[in-house]
Amino acid sequence: MDWEAEGLLEGLEGDDRRARTELLDALEAEGFELADIRRSASEGELLFLMASRAIDVSVSLTWDDLIERSGLPERLVERLIRSQGQTRAYDGQVWYTDADLEMLRTTGQFIQAGVPEDQVVAVGRLLGRGFSQAAEVMRGIAMELVLEPGLDERELATRYAHAAGSLTPMIEPLLGNLLKLHLSKLVQTEIISAEEREAGRLPGARPMTVAFADLVGFTRLGEKVAPDELGAVAERLEQLVLDLVEAPVRFVKTIGDAVMVVSPEPIPLLEMALDLIEAAEREGESFPQLRAGLAAGEALSRAGDWFGRPVNLASRVTTVARPGSVLTTEDVQRAAGDGYRWSKAGIRQLKGIDGAVPLWRARRAAPESDY
Repeated sequence: MDWEAEGLLEGLEGDDRRARTELLDALEAEGFELADIRRSASEGELLFLMASRAIDVSVSLTWDDLIERSGLPERLVERLIRSQGQTRAYDGQVWYTDADLEMLRTTGQFIQAGVPEDQVVAVGRLLGRGFSQAAEVMRGIAMELVLEPGLDERELATRYAHAAGSLTPMIEPLLGNLLKLHLSKLVQTEIISAEEREAGRLPGARPMTVAFADLVGFTRLGEKVAPDELGAVAERLEQLVLDLVEAPVRFVKTIGDAVMVVSPEPIPLLEMALDLIEAAEREGESFPQLRAGLAAGEALSRAGDWFGRPVNLASRVTTVARPGSVLTTEDVQRAAGDGYRWSKAGIRQLKGIDGAVPLWRARRAAPESDY
């Protein structure tokens, strides 16, 4: 194959050109079609094409293939494909894999079992988002295992394919077991009221305390440090939270430079917020200060997230908290009681919140004197 004539050596010289040529020759020898090579090169994924063969995933299906072989209505196929962050391919373009087809077939089984279509799509969207993030992390792990100074493109692609092929068989049971683990914990802690049992409907809004904590000055920090360092700071925040979470507190999500946690009981959540502020301070000067905001009220859980006034209120309270402090609404202050040192933090008009909101700053109670 004349790779230069195909436009796949453009801009490359010397050793880089030689290594690219060797990689392209190796891909051709492995049986990859020119269309696959072109597509991967245009997407900047040429290094990973060999790995796709190692994990037994190859692009081989058109849109019409998906419709015909899945046995699902085209409208539903498009909803499901888009829920995974993909697009519809036109004009007979080969774009999809056997994994796409199996996802559609499995989804069809859930629908046949009586699961409503909208709920299946919602679950698929959430799982797709989480698995996409997990796949990025795993790809980075595999790359770190094989990356060494001086490797050319051909050697790196070959080593990466070997690592991916070795690790992939471990991933599927890991993901399945992690999902079962989280489902079992949710089953143990789910609360359904007598009225909900009588009505035969999903749990509705219930009293919940919500907390957000965010990194102060994170945006400005992004102007000063490299992206990988900034990402490490955000990852460290999530790890600090996960290290401190204990029932009945539940970790909900990370949102950029902030985390969200909830609890049906205010005191455990307030304790965790105070612990988190202290943990951040122990990280040293290289770690930004944290601030946290808590609010309580009726909230609704859907699709792994929480909605309602206390969610919005806790988020807004966090934005006006001082660095290194925990700020709460009056509902939380009253429910938590006298086991803390409370100081009034004013009555604030918060963006998007109706009415003025009395706020309280929470600190740990002073240790009792021995005298």
